Formats: sequence, C-alpha cells, structure tokens
Amino acid sequence: MGKGPGLYTEIGKKARDLLYKDYQTDQKFTLTTSSPTGVAITSAGTKKGDLFLADVNTQLKSRNVTTDIKVDTSSNAIDEPAPGLKAIFGFRVPDQRSGKIELQYLHEYAGISSSIGLTANPIVNFSGVLGTNVLALGTDISFDTKTGNFTKCNAGFSFTNADLIASLALNEKGDSVNASYYHIVNPSTNTAVGAEVTHSFSTNVNTITVGTQHALDPLTTIKARVNNAGKASALIQHEWRPKSLFSISGEVDTKSIDKSPKVGLALALKP
Repeated sequence: MGKGPGLYTEIGKKARDLLYKDYQTDQKFTLTTSSPTGVAITSAGTKKGDLFLADVNTQLKSRNVTTDIKVDTSSNAIDEPAPGLKAIFGFRVPDQRSGKIELQYLHEYAGISSSIGLTANPIVNFSGVLGTNVLALGTDISFDTKTGNFTKCNAGFSFTNADLIASLALNEKGDSVNASYYHIVNPSTNTAVGAEVTHSFSTNVNTITVGTQHALDPLTTIKARVNNAGKASALIQHEWRPKSLFSISGEVDTKSIDKSPKVGLALALKP
C-alpha cells in the first residue's frame, strides 16, 4: 500500500479495474516504440463495427517534465516543480477551447487536485482526499462559472487493509450511491474477487456487478464478470513478451440467448 490516501480518482479504482478494465467487444491494436532519449510513440487503432478509429500519441520525458501530444484525444504537459506537487497542462487537438491547467499535490495525509479551464467562462474542478492509506474521505466538485451552477458534486470514502478494499461514494449530486468491494483471495496467483452495487434514487434502479480474476501462470490471466441485467463476460490475457499483451474477451446476454455473443480482440506491442 502507498504512504498516503492518494487522489479522489483512486477511491474504488481496484474494484473498477477488476470489473471493467480490458473488457471490450471491439478489435484494438496498439504499438509503442521508444528511444533512449526519452521519446515514446504509441499508435492505436480500434475497429468498432464498420468504423475504424485511430490516434497517435507522442510522449517526451526530460528530467521531471513529461509532455504528451495526441491528435483528437487528450494531451498533457506535466511538470513537477516541487516534491509531491505536479502541474499539468492539457488540451485537445483541434479543440482550442479544451485547454486546462491542473495542479496535483500528494501528501502523507492528503491528496488534492484542482483544475481550471482556459476559457472566458471556465469550469473549475476541485477534488480532495484526507486520511491515510487505510482510511480516506474525499470530495470531487466542479463549478461552471458561465451558468453559476455546480456540474458535479461527489463524495467518497474508502477502507483498505492488506487484502481488502471497500469504498462508498455518493454521486450525481446525491442522486446515486455506489458501493464497491475488492478482495485478494490468493496473492501468489493474483486471485481476487470484486463487486459493485449502484443505486439510483431518481429511478429506483439497482445495478449489481460481480467479478473475479485468476492468474493461470505468471504470464496468463483470466477474468469473468456478470451483472444483474444478465450480461456475462469473460477475458483471457497473455503477456507473450514483457509488456506486450494479447487479450480476447467475450460477452453474452443470458436473458437473450438467441443473440450472438460479442467477441473482442486486443493486441498491444511494446518492443
């Protein structure tokens, strides 16, 4: 475990990664190349039905400064002027109105992130977490200076010990509550189970998702999940060389077995 509570985005992240990360029903290919000078280029392509989406990301690292340049996706320039403090400049190409400046500060008992858009009437965001690597309480707020309204107002709590992480979050300005659970069953085989329950007060709808993961060997991992809507998914991922991954995942609707299952493939290459 880390020394501090981390940032707000890390509340419930372990459970979300177990339940949702790497699952997909599309075909995706990613190629990353790097040079000794600190330049890394990543090309990605995704086939969604009849559409093919692609982007290129160039990352340059020099001492404590990292710059990401992407086309049609998020871009960031990151500087660390002091220990624990990180300054981020982000933008999207070609959307000139998407620029923003963000400051992140990590402390032994706090994690703070604040950003402001680089427009005439910017959106201001603040998130803060207080606590330790065992107990953490935080909030995430966004304010639109143009309309004078809060566009986001969330709060979360997490508890972490050696093999269990539990979190509770109030989202959508208090309209929904989310509870998640992540438990490491066997560290030697990376076996873990997780669950997420979301309740919407306005619609009175509950969404429940449970999942598990297990390492067949040090290079091969399998995952499975199912939700209360009857959709079951499975995934197998193999690291056939360091940081080069091949994944195949599938999804079936158990309440509509007449529908064909969805299958996704992903290949990530890193020489």
